[in-house]
Amino acid sequence: MDTAYLRMMAVAYAITVAIELPALLVGLSRRHAIKHRLFTGFWLTACTYPILWLVLPEFFQLPEQHVLYLTVGETFVPIAECLLFWFAFGKTEPQSRGATVRDFAAIVIANLLSFGLGEAFNKNIGWDWLK
Repeated sequence: MDTAYLRMMAVAYAITVAIELPALLVGLSRRHAIKHRLFTGFWLTACTYPILWLVLPEFFQLPEQHVLYLTVGETFVPIAECLLFWFAFGKTEPQSRGATVRDFAAIVIANLLSFGLGEAFNKNIGWDWLK
């Protein structure tokens, strides 16, 4: 693993958090304290990013299987993040099916936002500026 790739991963993590954190702050149900919503914005991505960036690429022939990699990765991430969030906060906060659905929707929407903006960025600007 070269340092340029790890640097790109770190910058992408910061960009992802910058996109997802506001969506989570607004989208997660009010049953969660602000400090939990803030923590969630950093923590969920920190848990799934290494798998998306370091583990999954080993199972695909990139760039030929880029679409398959994205399909698997961007399906795995929101499912894993919803489960992590539920295990961390879903059982300890006041129980409400509606609030849980809202929380999961917020996590999925935050991921869709960061994925969509990331793909647009990649397509239009590229990552050369990180080298």
